[in-house]
Amino acid sequence: MNDWSGYLLLILKGAQTTVELTVMGTALALVMAFMAGLGRLSRFVVVRSLATSYIEFFRGTSVFVQLFWAYFVLPMVGFTLTPLQAGVLALGLNVGAYGAEVVRGAVVAIGEEQRNACIALNLSRYQRMRHVILPQALPLMLPTFGNNAIELLKGTAVVSLISLGDMTFQAQVVRSQTGNTLIPFATILALYFAMACLIGFGMRKLERRMSLGLDGMRR
Repeated sequence: MNDWSGYLLLILKGAQTTVELTVMGTALALVMAFMAGLGRLSRFVVVRSLATSYIEFFRGTSVFVQLFWAYFVLPMVGFTLTPLQAGVLALGLNVGAYGAEVVRGAVVAIGEEQRNACIALNLSRYQRMRHVILPQALPLMLPTFGNNAIELLKGTAVVSLISLGDMTFQAQVVRSQTGNTLIPFATILALYFAMACLIGFGMRKLERRMSLGLDGMRR
């Protein structure tokens, strides 16, 4: 690479990896958030205990340590992961633990009158959750989910520690090869900001769309 256009392509290649990490990590985080969040509301003590243990463990330990465990320790017990898989696993489980409390709080926030109406209609627990509670709780979750997705995006920088070529890793490569710090890190700063703005815009649009007709449901 003889000019800055080549270095820019290198950073953009890293941006692709960052997007992959963000999308897959967010998908895993959403699954874990709903499983653990609803698990904490379960009637069964074992399910509640497992959900609580997961949430407290991943909120109470560093994502750096979780990433190193996923990439360096799991192979010792027979689970070998690629750097990308380790990054998705660590980030998804970590952010999912925070999202679980968002799910639990939003479900609990639905008024008691809604639950009483479900009981009066003889709806099962699944029917109440599926058709009445979650449709009203989901718009309450979306703003915080958006913040969590942005935090996950920014957290993808930790994967550079296991030599995965995300934006931060590639910026460090460019800096080491050119001796210039300003240009590569200003570039990834702008890229992170643009991606965060895109996530925020998408979540606000989704929130408005899902809120349509919600007032009528609550009446």
